[in-house]
Formats: sequence, structure tokens, C-alpha cells
Amino acid sequence: MVERVTATEDALSLIESLKEKHGSIMFYQSGGCCDGSSPMCYREGDFRLGDADLLLGSIGNVPFYMHKSQYEYWKHTQLIIDAIPGEGPPFSLDSLEVTHFITKSKLL
Repeated sequence: MVERVTATEDALSLIESLKEKHGSIMFYQSGGCCDGSSPMCYREGDFRLGDADLLLGSIGNVPFYMHKSQYEYWKHTQLIIDAIPGEGPPFSLDSLEVTHFITKSKLL
């Protein structure tokens, strides 16, 4: 079975750094107007999940969620989370780092 979400070494390194600074964290794949399709990183418990949110898997032992309506759009892809230079979206923990998370995808 193909993993629905994976991470590059750069992303895994950033995940470890954020866990050291903030403790338990989680991801939510944004579909909002302000943040485009950025993977948002939050302290666990700082983002309220709803009944329509799906757990896609985990990266770096961190859960990764997405709303089921957005999953319908992405369901034929594997999400690959990477980290690149620059600040992340304003509400994500990577917003103050020198690198931020991005989502790439590969058709299944």
C-alpha cells in the first residue's frame, strides 16, 4: 500500500527542530484562500479537528490531517512534504524559521 503522505529529509529535519522547540505537533493540509495549499504545522491541540477531517498518515511521527472535501481533490495523489528556504504561512509554526514546508504531489 502506498503511503498517502511522505516527507523529504529536509522536511524531516525541520519537523525534528520544531518538535524540540514546541513539543508535540501536528499538520493540517491547508486549502484556504490565504495560505494556498501549504501544509500548516501547529502545536498539538492548537488546531481543532472536526468530524470531517481525515488522518492521512504521519511524517516524522507527527500526524497529518486533511478535510475530506479537499481529500476528494487530492485522493489520486501522494503528498510529499518538503522544506525550502523562506518563512512559512503566518499561522504555522514554521513561519519564523529560515525554511518552511511546502506540499508537492505525485499522481498514483
